[in-house]
Amino acid sequence: MAEELKYQAKDYKSDQYVRWCPGCGDHAVLNCLHKAMANVGVAPHNMAVISGIGCSSRLPYYMNTYGFHTIHGRGAAIASGVKTARPDLNVWLMTGDGDCLAIGGNHFIHAVRRNIDINIVLFNNKIYGLTKGQYSPTSDRGTVTKSSPYGTVEEPFIPAELTMGARGNFFARTIDVDLKNTTDVLAESAKHAGTSVVEVLVNCVIFNDAIHKQITDKEFRAERTIFLRHGEKMLFGKENEKGIVLDGLKLKVVTVGQEGYTLDDILVHDANEPDPTLHTMLAMMGGDMPVALGVIRSVDAPVYDQAVEEQIAEVQAKNPNRTLRDFLMSGDVWEVK
Repeated sequence: MAEELKYQAKDYKSDQYVRWCPGCGDHAVLNCLHKAMANVGVAPHNMAVISGIGCSSRLPYYMNTYGFHTIHGRGAAIASGVKTARPDLNVWLMTGDGDCLAIGGNHFIHAVRRNIDINIVLFNNKIYGLTKGQYSPTSDRGTVTKSSPYGTVEEPFIPAELTMGARGNFFARTIDVDLKNTTDVLAESAKHAGTSVVEVLVNCVIFNDAIHKQITDKEFRAERTIFLRHGEKMLFGKENEKGIVLDGLKLKVVTVGQEGYTLDDILVHDANEPDPTLHTMLAMMGGDMPVALGVIRSVDAPVYDQAVEEQIAEVQAKNPNRTLRDFLMSGDVWEVK
């Protein structure tokens, strides 16, 4: 028997100098991706990393895999083409909140709708970093930036809401400082058949420093985030003393042992539930509710590139034309002299 190949994180690292600012959250995501791919066991030559334009879109240079640094907002379209033409490849799209949700918005929602088997990693720092600090589609209302000196008057996109609205089947959220869980989530993304969207809340130390501090700071992270795991109770807090219950048609935070609530009342996370209603509610939590992290939704559904491959094989089996010449010479043919 042939010995099973084992990969290490270093097998996915290129020899290129990483040109991100010291302290940028993108470093952490790159590190986690190297580890996740080693854990999954995808051979570097069976992996393609596509990107658009932006700080996060430099990532293909730092992978010892196939890669393509494309144009602004078009990464999803290129990744879709790569996967459809080469379904054997493990295809990743590295994109940012500006690249993906502004000029690339239509490509993003249609990739999700089609359920093409690509893994989208959306770096969300709520700012345009590469072009030096303009507000982005995910910047909060009132954010003061170089392009909104008096505060933006726009409502932001919420990536989870867009994904669910486009009938997405896999959505997860992580934070850059949580390396272990980010690695695990990226590995789950790689294993999922169909479009997976992983939103990583990353910090831009230059133009939007500490934008996620209210949930990433160790001092209160346990109280303001909840990491969801399929099949487990929705518990959080420093002592796992708090939980999520359904109160009528709304979610509610309770403390176990108080106001008559017991552990049995706490919801169990079912990431595989086809109905996206509860997944959407969980993904939209914030403010007085903890921000949901982990794999929020993971549902099996027909996959676009697999369906295309099967359709081509079916048509070819019924069609005598095997080449373009066969097709051109079929039917009525005249020879002109």
